[in-house]
Amino acid sequence: MHPDPAKVIWRDSEGKVIACVEKNKVMRENLEEIRQVCQDALEDAVLMGCDEKQVRAVLAELVASLESHYHA
Repeated sequence: MHPDPAKVIWRDSEGKVIACVEKNKVMRENLEEIRQVCQDALEDAVLMGCDEKQVRAVLAELVASLESHYHA
């Protein structure tokens, strides 16, 4: 089971809801694309004999290491 991108309520750094329809649409589409890329990478890795738990851990580390070039 995974989070439904359509049900995520996006908030700004002060906790206010992002109400813009276009912004929410972009975020939903981005999450769907990211999920598919990660799913494909996981399946490729497992098919090539990699440990699924390790792949998941590496993907989580990758996300944790991301840095924004914009500071709100």
